[in-house]
Amino acid sequence: MHPKPGASFVDRIEETLIAFLLGAMTLLTFANVVARYVFNSNILWALELTVFMFAWLVLLGASYAVKKGAHLGVDAVIDMLPKGPRRLLALIAVLICIFYSFLLLKGAWDYWANFANLPQTEGRWFPTGFQEKFRGKGWYETNDIPLPAFLNWMQGAFNDGDSYEKLPRMVPYMVLPLSMALLLFRFIQTGIAVWTGKMDRIIASHEVEDEIAEIQELRGEDEQ
Repeated sequence: MHPKPGASFVDRIEETLIAFLLGAMTLLTFANVVARYVFNSNILWALELTVFMFAWLVLLGASYAVKKGAHLGVDAVIDMLPKGPRRLLALIAVLICIFYSFLLLKGAWDYWANFANLPQTEGRWFPTGFQEKFRGKGWYETNDIPLPAFLNWMQGAFNDGDSYEKLPRMVPYMVLPLSMALLLFRFIQTGIAVWTGKMDRIIASHEVEDEIAEIQELRGEDEQ
């Protein structure tokens, strides 16, 4: 079973971002449809921004699903084992997930860093340091998304004072290291919970079935 801790600060950030992205995508898509078919116009940057927001939604949702135990899993073998071996398998699984998410975090940082005029890490698998020499790519822009006025400060910080015509790519690409750091954090949380005996698996494959059963019970009570 998964623990049900109170909402932490990180939890609220995740949930707020996911809710905002989902709402913003819906509103922007609807506005673009109205502009196209009612006013014979077009929000030029709507498609690109929606794609980036969808990427944010999916990547942030991966760590949120770890928190909720909502990733799909097969527990046919796990359920056949007693509690001790079951916890051992869960620890092995979560260690593999921590290792994999650490590699994803390194790759995400290395992809994003130069766009923010920051150094990539050295080392093929594990970071052994940071680049001493690199070519900053802070001047790279998105194709269509305009730069909001409240981000004008980025021109001096990342583009040598030159004006941006569009939103710099470092902003939408920032979700890569952010989401992978959250994913690593969630797996570490899960590993601690398994180690301390609060849970004996890292997935809850029957969670949906339990929720459907609860809804059916509630509907039965309402009908009575």
